[in-house]
Amino acid sequence: MAKLCFLAKFSLKVILNNCCDILTILNKWQYFCSLLKKIQRNATMSKSEKFTENHEEMDFDDKEIKEQEIAEENVNDALSQLQDEFLHEKDRYLRLFAEFENYKKRTSRERIEMFKTAGEDVIISILPILDDFERAMKEIEKSDDDNLYKGVELIQNKLRETLKTKGLHLMDVNSGDVFDADSHEAITQIPAPNDKLKGKIIDVVEKGYTLGDKIIRFPKVVIGQ
Repeated sequence: MAKLCFLAKFSLKVILNNCCDILTILNKWQYFCSLLKKIQRNATMSKSEKFTENHEEMDFDDKEIKEQEIAEENVNDALSQLQDEFLHEKDRYLRLFAEFENYKKRTSRERIEMFKTAGEDVIISILPILDDFERAMKEIEKSDDDNLYKGVELIQNKLRETLKTKGLHLMDVNSGDVFDADSHEAITQIPAPNDKLKGKIIDVVEKGYTLGDKIIRFPKVVIGQ
């Protein structure tokens, strides 16, 4: 009986010790499992946070890229607008420059023409005096007074030279020249003495003059028919 009690106590002790070891192992296993779950949860959370962070970074990069593209488009539009304005102003400047050059050329021609024809009315009024000198010289030639002829001739030449410096020139028209309606004034027609003078100048009744390049008096001529 005493041995049975001893054996029972020993067996119970062993069982209790084994139970304690099992509980310890179970506790450790539970701790390990909880630790593993915690690690997994942290790893999952880290991946999620990392994905969120990367996603935010990608969103930020995309936004920055879009803003940069918009800024580049604005710059390109501004440059295109400035280029168009530059071309417009350049064309306007060239037109104004061409107009100004034409204005300078025109005013220069007008000024030269004005200088050439300065006092045109006065010179035209003097032409009858030149005609009178011509008639006077023909009459004086008939006399024997050489001094008178030389004196009148001197005055006539001086007047002609003075008017010549102002641009007045005698038109060279002679008998036998071909009649030109643009530079001659026909006052009458007479039968031509011969066939060679038909349609040509037979006589010059009044001399013609030019002032610069302008005819201020057409020569009056008689033409043959």
